[in-house]
Amino acid sequence: MRHIGTFPRHRLASIAAAVFTAALVLPTFAAVTSVKGEVVDLECSLGKGAAGKGVAHAACAMSCAREGNQMAILTADDVYLIDGDYTANKNAKLLDFVAKVVDAKGAISEQDGKKHINVAAMMVAK
Repeated sequence: MRHIGTFPRHRLASIAAAVFTAALVLPTFAAVTSVKGEVVDLECSLGKGAAGKGVAHAACAMSCAREGNQMAILTADDVYLIDGDYTANKNAKLLDFVAKVVDAKGAISEQDGKKHINVAAMMVAK
């Protein structure tokens, strides 16, 4: 006879296993924060070094952004891959920010050793 208020052990074990599995699969999220840096095409920025960023590289970066390439925010000490709504429709919301220094707010996560920012808001830095 099962008593009201008791929970079968096999169900409890199943729930615990599901929670543990979800914790391993989902990226680790931090609170919403701000990141300041240049919006760059990831491949050019990493592959060309200093020649893959800045005003001299703006036209190339814009072309890559329009193709839907992975864009990132290059800070003084890190690279944040841009995720979320700003990357929809081949980076449509990012086009006004390519090759500019921005202040971006969003949720920061890390996955496979790479930092990501799911941008909620972005503006050109002053």
